[in-house]
Amino acid sequence: MRMKQMRTVITGGAGGLGLATARAFLAQGAQVLLADLDAPALIEAQRQLHAPAGDLQTACCDITEPADCERLVAVAEEGLGGPIDVFVANAGRPFGGPLEQAEPTAIRAVIDTNITGTLLSAQAALASLRRSPRASLLLTGSLQSVLGRAERSVYTASKHAIAGMVKSLALEWGPLGVRVNGIAPTLVDTPFLRQAYAQAGIEVAQALTRAAQSLPLGRIPTPEDFAHAAVFLASEEARAITGHMLMVDCGASAGKF
Repeated sequence: MRMKQMRTVITGGAGGLGLATARAFLAQGAQVLLADLDAPALIEAQRQLHAPAGDLQTACCDITEPADCERLVAVAEEGLGGPIDVFVANAGRPFGGPLEQAEPTAIRAVIDTNITGTLLSAQAALASLRRSPRASLLLTGSLQSVLGRAERSVYTASKHAIAGMVKSLALEWGPLGVRVNGIAPTLVDTPFLRQAYAQAGIEVAQALTRAAQSLPLGRIPTPEDFAHAAVFLASEEARAITGHMLMVDCGASAGKF
């Protein structure tokens, strides 16, 4: 029970990486509040997790709205019974395709969610986190936090920003008692990834097979791989780790394979 009674908030928690992280944290004894913009998906996530009402709660939240972020923190403190111990800023928006064909509204949506929304939600959480003796902020990055990729310029820019946030906030919030780390997976078979493929007109099954074959380990990470990394980084076992981007990428970032 490495996360026993740790009050945890997970944005983008209704599916994919967020849902897997919630499941892993609950299994380790945490109390979890799932936040997402999709209310029906939150209801389904709660049904899938089968957790006691006191251990699992949900809240609708648009992380691009400062008032929503402030409300989320207030709801979390009231519902979980104290300051937030772990805040997982996981909500994000996919994007694929050549920059020359990208609509300005689509570009702004990615930047607003992946950069501005992450900053606003972290900002709102700080006052709560700094009152916890074991505070940890986890940001969801990507392989595109450290590498570039053709026809992913907008998404890559947004995820490079996450790597910068991890370093800067670790320096800024360390003296306040808050550790800040990132988790950077490569392609993971989630609804998020499938949506990105669909937007780019790519056939999903073939793309996943090719992706697995391109990695040194011969497979792509699962949502559970991401969740286990999150458990470790939020636990006391990682109490000396901050400002770090943990690559969960089956070797993709090691070099050309």
